[in-house]
Amino acid sequence: MSPIVAESQALAFDAALFDTHVMGTYGRFPIALAKGDGCRVWDTDGREYLDFVAGIATCTLGHAHPQFVEAVSEQVRKLHHVSNLYYIPEQGELAQWLTEHSCADRVFFCNSGAEANEGAIKLARKYAHTVLNIADPIILTANASFHGRTLATITATGQPKYQKNFNPLVPGFDYVPYNDLAAIEAKIAEHDRNERRVAAIMLEALQGEGGVNPGDAAYFQRIRQICDEKQILLILDEVQVGMGRSGKYWGYENLGIEPDVFTSAKGLGGGIPIGALLCKESCNVLKPGDHASTFGGNPFVCGVALSICRTLETENLLENARERGEQLRGGLEAIAADYPETIAQVRGWGLINGLVLSADTPLTSIAIVKAAMEEGLLLVPAGPKVVRFVPPLIVSAAEIDRAIAATRQALTRSMS
Repeated sequence: MSPIVAESQALAFDAALFDTHVMGTYGRFPIALAKGDGCRVWDTDGREYLDFVAGIATCTLGHAHPQFVEAVSEQVRKLHHVSNLYYIPEQGELAQWLTEHSCADRVFFCNSGAEANEGAIKLARKYAHTVLNIADPIILTANASFHGRTLATITATGQPKYQKNFNPLVPGFDYVPYNDLAAIEAKIAEHDRNERRVAAIMLEALQGEGGVNPGDAAYFQRIRQICDEKQILLILDEVQVGMGRSGKYWGYENLGIEPDVFTSAKGLGGGIPIGALLCKESCNVLKPGDHASTFGGNPFVCGVALSICRTLETENLLENARERGEQLRGGLEAIAADYPETIAQVRGWGLINGLVLSADTPLTSIAIVKAAMEEGLLLVPAGPKVVRFVPPLIVSAAEIDRAIAATRQALTRSMS
């Protein structure tokens, strides 16, 4: 028995006691995870699982990666937090890495994807008022999008289920179907009929929570042209698909465009909470006093995130994401070919992939996720009919094969 398993078995966990004290804001699966190593995790009963959730596309290097552990230990021994009243060298180094590896010129650091998207919304509104002279700006977002859980970001999120009972919502948003060029052109014309109102278009390069739905390159390229013609800001939410998950550093690189603004979080810190708002100099309108964050960009999170960035390069993880992603999609497509009435499609980029169930099948993504758990594989739904596969970017060929076999067994179990 490995030391990790032995230690996890020694831990006692009381789910009822947990539920007595913790708010019931999550529908939790009935396991408690205690330890992790690479792409594997163990629960408090000592059972091993292959982790293809990775904290929902967050644990870039998996669990307990040596470089990650070293960076955490080194930085916390040196300096973990100071105020942004002072220069923070680690913050500057991370911002430099991000701008050198993207189309951005400037970076603002915060704590999460929702905060990064809030910052993007504030930037777009100030740009609208101070550069475009728009009195009542509108930001267009997509149906089935997901941008966060704050009031502004659930309003930006084009899914009514996330907005229910939280009204009044934040004004200044409207929605269009994703990948539908005629719809977005019509919506811009509608809002700008009497006076200029559309200030920004905010989209995901690939919709994660919306069903692992990749953006269409021609659609995004035309939107880029429209934004250039009308001085509309193009904002891309890269919180889930960025930081190498698509097989490129950023999802927009798969679309042949550059945004004016984009956001990052999740994989940027590899499990340490950090978010980033990135923009080009042409829309760098936020000034001292406009925006701030107590914890954002502190030495600890920036030092750890910088180690993640450098490990992406030194371990060739972009190439691994592309190769293992092709392997995973190939395996899932083979399963889909054997169950054509149950599986409608396999889609995704790199190591963010979705197994799309047929609308006619009674099977749900939750049912398959639960069955996969019984097979020792952790997966996550992306809506009621899409099963999401987002393993760490260090995943091996053997682990992909194991996940494909477990998925086949889970599907068989679910259909029996």
